[in-house]
Amino acid sequence: MAAEAKVDPMHQFSIQPLFGSEGWSIAGYNIAFTNSTLWMAIAAVTLAFFVAGGMKRQLVPGRWQMAVESFTGFIDGMLAANVGPGGKKYVPYIFSLFMFILFANFLGLLPLGVIGLHAFTFTSHFSATGVLAVLSFAIVLIVGFAKHKLHFFSLFVPHGTPVIMIPLIFCVELISFLVRPFSLGLRLFVAMMAGHVLLEVLSSFVISSGNAGIGLFAIAGLPSFILMVGICALELLVAGIQAYVFALLTCVYLNDAENLH
Repeated sequence: MAAEAKVDPMHQFSIQPLFGSEGWSIAGYNIAFTNSTLWMAIAAVTLAFFVAGGMKRQLVPGRWQMAVESFTGFIDGMLAANVGPGGKKYVPYIFSLFMFILFANFLGLLPLGVIGLHAFTFTSHFSATGVLAVLSFAIVLIVGFAKHKLHFFSLFVPHGTPVIMIPLIFCVELISFLVRPFSLGLRLFVAMMAGHVLLEVLSSFVISSGNAGIGLFAIAGLPSFILMVGICALELLVAGIQAYVFALLTCVYLNDAENLH
């Protein structure tokens, strides 16, 4: 009799130290090298390799160079459309942000389980997406105050607001502005986490029905497996869309800092 297989949908998100768990601490916080850190490093190295391979600057570009130039042109166009001419200086940052999230999302979908490994999607943790969001928000604040000084606060008072309404509108707009990094990080975190949980739940149906017998597998397992294939394709699309949305909203926030719109 086959042992009952149990799948914990949340186990895939657990952060586990790989080494350095003993004695590695700063101000009482452990800084061990974890699986999340490993996959961040893998994403960064993969991105660096991708960019380096496309910087040959050949007169007749190859496919790799065209791919890098296409992504760069895509980001340049996004900034031109949302920030204007002043957005060109942000291309390196937005390109790095977009590609890092994109690579992280795609690497987390690699089917490494077939060879006994486990791909970790660190963008399914709010601690990771939140840091990226806070970084973007900090750049917006630095740019805004550096360029406009205290006039940056006029961003929270829309043009034409009646004088009597200014205190209320200012508070509402300020709260809305301060919520931006939270919503920016939460959107990516929830989208990636939900998809991986759904895939894990469907896989538990396949495993459980397969252990229960051919009849139940045909009724529940096979449809679940087919649905898993469709969800995997959808997850690839979501991985790209979420990276795009994160970069796009950062461009919109930079537009506020540059142009006070």
